[in-house]
Amino acid sequence: MNIRMIQEGDFDQWLVLWQGYLDFYKVDLGELQNRAVWMRLMNEADPLQGFAAVEDDRLIGFAHFFFHGTTWYQTSYCYLEDLYVDQTVRSRGTGRALIAALKEVALSKGAAKLYWHTDKQNETAQALYNKVADLTDFIRYDIAL
Repeated sequence: MNIRMIQEGDFDQWLVLWQGYLDFYKVDLGELQNRAVWMRLMNEADPLQGFAAVEDDRLIGFAHFFFHGTTWYQTSYCYLEDLYVDQTVRSRGTGRALIAALKEVALSKGAAKLYWHTDKQNETAQALYNKVADLTDFIRYDIAL
């Protein structure tokens, strides 16, 4: 397995994985928003970036992330926005490899923290996250706009 940045030629395979991710969360963003996400990933000026996990020329997972400023440190935080691994290849270390690659990038950019959220019902993901990160006591609040 190889972890690399998402590339233009990945769109068709990325879209299949992206749809699997959205299906898991029971969300339909529609074709326009799906294309907008892809265009952001391809736009070097946009803070949103993405890693692809590739095995035998097939995308088997992705991680979308971005860096943002913080008032608590002079450097940035790295936020892992989306992480998804094809269900047919789970439990083989792909998610862990994507997180490890992102951790290396965050360290190389001097980020103070790498963090993410997950659904409280997503026990499969939590089994991995509990091994690679510390669960915090913070509670998230949202205001839909």
